[in-house]
Amino acid sequence: MNKATLIDVVAKSLDLSKSVAADAVNATLHSIVEAVANGDTVNLVGFGSFKPASRAAREARNPATGETVKVPATVTPRFSAGKSFKEAVAIRN
Repeated sequence: MNKATLIDVVAKSLDLSKSVAADAVNATLHSIVEAVANGDTVNLVGFGSFKPASRAAREARNPATGETVKVPATVTPRFSAGKSFKEAVAIRN
């Protein structure tokens, strides 16, 4: 499912226009991105949580040359599925 399909599903399930559904989906995603970018955790009970995760600086090798390169520390978003989400996926597989 991509974003356009998600918007269609939201529009149909809530009997909204695609424009209003798109605004709702975009606002939701924007809010999650902004919160995580600001260092906050977003918990959606039963669905999962989005949080920033730190990665330490490390050394890696360029596979083409074998040269050692330094990879700087960074913060990346991380998603952890909630219990209900995991159970729903497990039932269907």
